[in-house]
Amino acid sequence: MPARLARRWLKHKPIFSFLLNSISSVSCIHSVNGKESLEEYKEKRDFSATPEPTGKLGERNSEPIFVIQKHDARNLHYDLRLESEGVLKSWAVPKGPSMDTKVKRLAVPTEDHPMAYADFEGVIPEGHYGAGTVLIWDSGTFQNTKGKDASFAENLKEGHATIRISGSKLVGKFALIRTKRGGKRPQWLFFKMKDEYSMPGSDITVEYPNSSKTGRSLSEVTEQEAPVDLGDFE
Repeated sequence: MPARLARRWLKHKPIFSFLLNSISSVSCIHSVNGKESLEEYKEKRDFSATPEPTGKLGERNSEPIFVIQKHDARNLHYDLRLESEGVLKSWAVPKGPSMDTKVKRLAVPTEDHPMAYADFEGVIPEGHYGAGTVLIWDSGTFQNTKGKDASFAENLKEGHATIRISGSKLVGKFALIRTKRGGKRPQWLFFKMKDEYSMPGSDITVEYPNSSKTGRSLSEVTEQEAPVDLGDFE
């Protein structure tokens, strides 16, 4: 290499290195947090036969959203979904959320869901993953109580997240804590933190069982939202 070109290379090498590292970092973030995070969701579903939304990354909202879906599958449970990095991080909560600070609910991580799933209320056909009726029990936005500069994604990786929920049923501060139980898929705890919205002794899932979106019960959703006719795709 001629001496003049060598001097130019040495002068600009730090800039080139910075650009290459930046491109590499962005690629890694997109791969891990984007497309690949929805692979499990897509692998479990046949979108030609289920009314569920396809697995696509969503645009981030100015305020992250949450949704809790009541799911009457093999066992009735509630699915907690929190927006993070363009997807809905998801946990199955067998007994549903509580506004009583003394009640701590088991929350088992499931696959990430696409943002569009936040609007899904309907019936997943028999023979398909998660078959059964789904209704939107509650939805809204949430804030990271650790501050605007805190990364919610990092909080989840660390296994300790505290949020302030603004829903029609759930309101106030909640904690989502990873425990040491569960092996490869650790168990979490989801529970209400003490604040002015706490409701000691309440059972909010019994008091308000229906959809916050349509007001329908599970049986009404089942009757009104017929599952996809698989014969249409043969």
